[in-house]
Amino acid sequence: MIITFLGTGTSSGVPMIGCNCPVCRSLDPRDQRLRVAVHLAVEGRSLVIDTGPDFRQQMLRARVSHLDAVLFTHEHKDHTAGLDDIRAFNFRQQQEMPVYAEPRVINQLKQEFAYIFAEQKYPGVPQVRLHPIEADDQPFDVAGVAVQPLRALHYRLPVLGFRVGSFAYLTDANFIGPETMEQLRGADTIVLNALRREPHISHFTLGQAVEVLENLGPRRAYLTHISHQLGRHREVEAELPSWIRLAYDGLKIEV
Repeated sequence: MIITFLGTGTSSGVPMIGCNCPVCRSLDPRDQRLRVAVHLAVEGRSLVIDTGPDFRQQMLRARVSHLDAVLFTHEHKDHTAGLDDIRAFNFRQQQEMPVYAEPRVINQLKQEFAYIFAEQKYPGVPQVRLHPIEADDQPFDVAGVAVQPLRALHYRLPVLGFRVGSFAYLTDANFIGPETMEQLRGADTIVLNALRREPHISHFTLGQAVEVLENLGPRRAYLTHISHQLGRHREVEAELPSWIRLAYDGLKIEV
């Protein structure tokens, strides 16, 4: 399995107009982050987790020419706003795009993209086939790939991460319950959000993320959903254990 980090930033990502902080002035490309998303090339399939506002740019940059399915972690706009741009894959592949999300998230998509789901569709709108994720404790099939949902909380909002084989991905969370912790155990590679150093109402801080990862003990881990408030890539990474790295846009790993 090949994992490509399409984006590792937040809606308060970089560069920010008018911001003079070290990260926003950094010339290190690892400090230039689009909104968080990831691409999985697994068992001959091409899957994307989340389609934020930068989705089109990310897919072009990563040279993804085929897409078998989209999975959504939750309904916040920085994770869903690029759904319209799956129409390029509709045109290229001549088929609907399978979309997997919890029923609550599907209802939100139907509101925000009402034209996609209208009875009388305007010609050329995206074509999607919805697959509700009904249970957060049972694996489900995505184009022949077994996916285990991972329940977490984003403040009070239930969100999903996903585990595929030995790879686990969980962003936009600040609480992981004991059942999910057990589902994460044994994963070779874990990706977890770490927004900044200071406390935040709905995201893990750097220290909290490291503590969770030390508890789980994967062979390696990557931090994502990084705010410019965290600091420059090279300086933050120098503080971390050797098996925990900061993810960056365009990073590819093999699992």
